[in-house]
Amino acid sequence: MVLTGFIATAVQAEIYKHVDADGRITYSNVKIKNAKKLDLEPADTNFGNTPKPANKNSDGAKSSTPSDFPKVDSNTQNQRDAKRKDILKSELASEKQALERAKQAYTEGESNPEVYQVKNANGSTSTFRNVPKYQEKMKALQAEVDAHQRNIDLLTKELNQIN
Repeated sequence: MVLTGFIATAVQAEIYKHVDADGRITYSNVKIKNAKKLDLEPADTNFGNTPKPANKNSDGAKSSTPSDFPKVDSNTQNQRDAKRKDILKSELASEKQALERAKQAYTEGESNPEVYQVKNANGSTSTFRNVPKYQEKMKALQAEVDAHQRNIDLLTKELNQIN
């Protein structure tokens, strides 16, 4: 039986700074003649996030909230949930109105094809449809309708999770 283990180790390269006769600066991890070794602190690979120890229950399973997490009484939580529900309902109503406006704009856009007129040599004018411009306009109007429908679906899902 073969066991392979991986151990994370910090790797620190040596960095050298070289200034040539013209004043150009070169940094390298390979030693260059007359280069000075820089004494640098190791890079912080946590990017400001310190790893937190896993929260475990007495039976060893992970708990959903840390033990030092502030507790809120049920009355306060119910008030917060009710306020959140009201906000979501308001947003849902606004999105439904926006969806209706977007659908109306789509319908109007459908009935107004993009056209352009060209003056003929004999003085008359000819009207032509600009199909690519029309398709582009309709694509943007459809994207607007789809975005509002997605928002409505997500808000409805969120409201159903509160109930």
